[in-house]
Amino acid sequence: MSRLRDVQWIDALRYAVPVLAVATLGLAWGRVLPPAVAVILALLLAGAVLSAVHHAEVVAHRVGEPFGSLVLAVAVTVIEVGLIVSMMVSAGGETLSLARDTVFAAVMITCNGIVGLSLLVAALRHRVAVFNAGGTGSALATVATLATMCLVLPAFTTTTPGPAFSPPQLWFAAVASLALYVLFVVTQTIRHRQAFLPVTEEGEVIDDVEEHETQPSTRLTAGSLALLVVALVAVVGLAKVESPAIEAAVRAARLPQSVVGVVIALLVLLPETITAVRAARRGRVQISLNLGFGSAMASIGLTIPTIAIASTWLSGTLLLGLGPMQIVLLALTIAVATLTVVTGRATLLHAGVHLVVFAAFLFLAVSP
Repeated sequence: MSRLRDVQWIDALRYAVPVLAVATLGLAWGRVLPPAVAVILALLLAGAVLSAVHHAEVVAHRVGEPFGSLVLAVAVTVIEVGLIVSMMVSAGGETLSLARDTVFAAVMITCNGIVGLSLLVAALRHRVAVFNAGGTGSALATVATLATMCLVLPAFTTTTPGPAFSPPQLWFAAVASLALYVLFVVTQTIRHRQAFLPVTEEGEVIDDVEEHETQPSTRLTAGSLALLVVALVAVVGLAKVESPAIEAAVRAARLPQSVVGVVIALLVLLPETITAVRAARRGRVQISLNLGFGSAMASIGLTIPTIAIASTWLSGTLLLGLGPMQIVLLALTIAVATLTVVTGRATLLHAGVHLVVFAAFLFLAVSP
């Protein structure tokens, strides 16, 4: 009986915390927070992350893969893009490189951090992490193309001085990015859905929709979808509210200002990270990779078109091109991920290589 009451309390918290977090966010937005309030908001942020993970899994259980991963990745990215644009509009010329820094951090976190951690958990639990090389390879190819076209090419074009696109170049990149992302989503969810489903060691596809006889009701799924959006709004918003405290800590530690963006990106991507790791523990590595590469793809494919539209009323030139060090890290990430994906099987060594690249990104962000 006591265990049943504990379960009921946990379920109640999963529904109450997102609403409470958003209400608190509204009260705290734009205010200078004393340390005690900042700690309370950090606890609400952690609760919102855990709630988002739960509701994302409810939705994924109902709609199946790869739709579940797509819902979470797109929801996080849309809210994150809204935050980026609002900060760029409010701060003006001080944030001309914000989109570049945020997107690059998201790519490194997802393609190395989430992927590496998921492979590590799966390899420790099942010795070998097994996934569909065909579907994952096409996702990686799309990420590599988008990242190169939107983050590397601006550093080499000559029409506009600096690491920036000219207006026609920016619009071309925006349209091409959105078209490529939409094409991938159609491929992933309709034309070649089987290529993005988990597989067994023998290569047999596991369809979670067919595997589970009992699924959440339509009402429960709709409620979880709404609360997922609310929780993600709370996660991103609270990360923004906590950013002054993070900035103060960064200044006190005499670290580069870019560290602030990395920390915020880590907080925003926490729901996807936890969901990916839990999927890897169950042997559903394909779900983890769908989340990792899908989030990187959505971050580029949705951010670049949005800032292209926002550039019509923003003053100054948007800085999109990466520096030499970042280009090397991106090239290394693509090369390592290609060698990981090509066989459809990964070991502890593959996981370790990804995590070392991720550690190098974090270290160089702190000590460039």
